[in-house]
Amino acid sequence: MKAIFRGFSIVRVIIRYRLDLPLLGYALPLPVRLIFWCMPWRLLVPVRGTVSQRIRLALIDLGPVFVKLGQLLSTRRDMLDDDLAEQLATLLDKVPPFDSQQSKRLIEQALKQSVGQAFAEFDDEPLASASVAQVHSARLVSGESVVVKIIRPGIRLTIKRDLRLMRLLAKVINAAVADLRRLRLQDVIDEYEKTILDELDLQREAGNASQLRRNFENSNLLYIPKIYWQLSNPSVLVQERIYGLRVNDIAAIEKAGISRQELAKRGVEIFFTQVFRDSFFHADMHPGNIFVNPTLPHDPQYMAVDFGIVGSLTQEDQAYLARILLAFFKRDYRQIAQLHVDCGWLPADTKVHEFEAAIRGVSEPIFSKPLAEISFAQVLLGLFQTARRFNMQVQPQLVLLQKTMLNIEGLGRELYPQLNLWETAQPILEQWFKRQMSPKQVYRQLKQEWPDLAQQLPYLPSLVHDALLQSARPLAASVAPKDAQKPKGHWSGLIGLSLVIGAAVVHPIPLADQVWVAPASMVLTLVGILVLWNRGNR
Repeated sequence: MKAIFRGFSIVRVIIRYRLDLPLLGYALPLPVRLIFWCMPWRLLVPVRGTVSQRIRLALIDLGPVFVKLGQLLSTRRDMLDDDLAEQLATLLDKVPPFDSQQSKRLIEQALKQSVGQAFAEFDDEPLASASVAQVHSARLVSGESVVVKIIRPGIRLTIKRDLRLMRLLAKVINAAVADLRRLRLQDVIDEYEKTILDELDLQREAGNASQLRRNFENSNLLYIPKIYWQLSNPSVLVQERIYGLRVNDIAAIEKAGISRQELAKRGVEIFFTQVFRDSFFHADMHPGNIFVNPTLPHDPQYMAVDFGIVGSLTQEDQAYLARILLAFFKRDYRQIAQLHVDCGWLPADTKVHEFEAAIRGVSEPIFSKPLAEISFAQVLLGLFQTARRFNMQVQPQLVLLQKTMLNIEGLGRELYPQLNLWETAQPILEQWFKRQMSPKQVYRQLKQEWPDLAQQLPYLPSLVHDALLQSARPLAASVAPKDAQKPKGHWSGLIGLSLVIGAAVVHPIPLADQVWVAPASMVLTLVGILVLWNRGNR
């Protein structure tokens, strides 16, 4: 019955904000169009505002779960028009707080001890209240100031109920409106379900915070609050309380004597450091989660909270993304197109020259602006939108990256409108490339993979022999007489010996300070295999 009543409430909101009108613009089946045309609300309910504004207001009316869906959709600018994306980006995740006595009961159930035993002080008035959790300030028995985050009661059932209705609506829309199937609403809801369920696990968030804290432990760029693990679990999170200035409070930042230009540059540096050095980045860096340390006016430092959403890239994605950005600013569109195919973002049969021409058409107008006015986020958006026309599959990690870049770029330009993002990012990208291509990095990777290689080493001679024999059989069958003898296989032992010699040179224990031996041993092993392969086929 609750699901039925919730369904009726959704229909009421659709009628109230006249969201039937946008659907009439699509090729609906005739019976559906007739039903819409005959509905009495067409005469009784007035239309106020643009379609985008009405969608935003409808999501607010439907409640916090739908608000969070709108926030997720605002990052999918490859699917939405700019006006709707901008409207959804303004959605705020604020809901009325629940009773503090209920907060205490939830804490006691989760920690298996009373609030008085866990905390010397506990503030009944919440600091913040959102759709998923509520935050209270407190003080530990040992004296440290902390914040306590508690999962909102009943939110799991609400999310499951609303997700079922979202899926039903998506099926109806896909069946009735063929033009909207390109939005892949079912995939969007699947992605949303994963994101919001991850946010319900506060222990996961605590782990994300600890990882970020380790990554910036010896850096003055970013401060991550300490997690108190003995008082944290999937339902309750206790972390150090920070006292900072909101990053978009320009008046307070100027009053504290903090350089806005330096602050903007450091924000960009933090983002690219997280993406390319650590491959682990805070993916929810909106103004409500980012603060500035007022005690370090001459050495600007950011402070971050709320680590429920993080992103990461594989080494391949890092390399391709860095090369794409560098190639873009060199206007090497051919390389950009080829990289999209090479990294698997586009099908292997994509016509690279056609994709290159499409990228050129999108990119050249961007270069008509001064370099300082070029938006990195818009560059990525343009590339991804163009790639979608060539059947690029949406990469979730790239969506998070694009969302974070939009946040960082917006904050940077708000702090310092003349910020030249490329001037700040280019040295970071180039230094990252140099480190990745250095002999030291090659040796480090080989050293890291050595235990696995050592386990597989005894099996390599027979595997190489079988592979070479298989590749030689078709050729031998086509040119050799039927009674020809099989090629001798005694050289397989020599191949194994060559591999053993090469691996011994790579061995990290006696040669740890000689970084040049790793590439040298690789070359030695490769040459040995080629020589022996040639000998075996003579």
